[in-house]
Amino acid sequence: MKTSANTRLSIKNIYKNIILRILLILAIVISFCSLSGCQASNVKGSTAVKISGTDFLLNTVITIYLYDSDDEDILNGCFQVIKKYEEIYSRTSSTSELYALNHRTLPNNNGKYQISKELSDILSDGLYYSKLSKGGFDITIEPIVSLWDFTSDPPVLPSKESIEEQLPKVGYEYITLEGNEITFAKEGIGIDLGAIAKGYIADRVKDYLIQQGVHSAIINLGGNILCVGSKPDGVPFQVGIQKPFGTQSETMATMDITDYTVVSSGIYEKYFKEDGIIYHHLLDTKTGFPYDNNILSVTIITPRSVDGDGLSTTCFALGVEKGLELINSLPDTYAVYVTKDYQLHYSSGMKEALKVKEQPQ
Repeated sequence: MKTSANTRLSIKNIYKNIILRILLILAIVISFCSLSGCQASNVKGSTAVKISGTDFLLNTVITIYLYDSDDEDILNGCFQVIKKYEEIYSRTSSTSELYALNHRTLPNNNGKYQISKELSDILSDGLYYSKLSKGGFDITIEPIVSLWDFTSDPPVLPSKESIEEQLPKVGYEYITLEGNEITFAKEGIGIDLGAIAKGYIADRVKDYLIQQGVHSAIINLGGNILCVGSKPDGVPFQVGIQKPFGTQSETMATMDITDYTVVSSGIYEKYFKEDGIIYHHLLDTKTGFPYDNNILSVTIITPRSVDGDGLSTTCFALGVEKGLELINSLPDTYAVYVTKDYQLHYSSGMKEALKVKEQPQ
């Protein structure tokens, strides 16, 4: 495969774009940061983070801010929670439980594989969204995901033949989950939790923080933002919607967030260009290739981060009209799409409920 200059540049910028996105969202969240466009003087009461920590986990940069505690042990405990679940849910780590399940090395009784409660719980959420989206979101996409590599240089563009060979193995209906037992109705079925794991883990970190008496915090799992409560003085956190393919300081709108999560899926997150075509990581389960629609990104705001993960991929697959129809049917849930003309499309009541402020473009 020939690699154009644009392709090589895109690959080199993949990680840069991811890091810039993370830094941008964090800058907006901690409203005193100069990049956010928010003035600290406009916020009454304490806005200072008491303690924060950063690590590289889940193949991304993780940052946690505690606003009402300076206990290092609690902060370290957050990262231990993340490491615990990463060791269960990783698709590529040879020591993870999911890896063992995909390679059928877990204990089984007549094809019924025994799994942990932690794996069963997230699989239950994954199957729920697989059914809700009618397969637009599908946790059995692993055979297709494994064909794509958005980090290599030159990038790996799978052949149509290799994708068509794997497509028959994609189908959530081939999985039966009963408590802590799972069975597969077809050979070669593999599970990928990459589209939902960060949200599920963020919720577990929040549970841990509340158990430790922390009620004001920000959990950022590589762009999955979960705000625990509000700032100690009751002022909401401010979270921004990034302009797709924009620079670090470009946001399209900001929102007031209290005890909600903000999760985005966009074609600008991981992609490469080949012959002028953008190949991104949001894969159509029916074709095995990236979705080709009019959407640049979709952002979900909801109480549980696992729902934000599941809904962001589901709504991207459904498209603007059907996606907003779904969101409008769900309680305490909002969504905003950015289409290729850089227009914002909101779910009902979102702009008023979250005091959305659009930025001049």
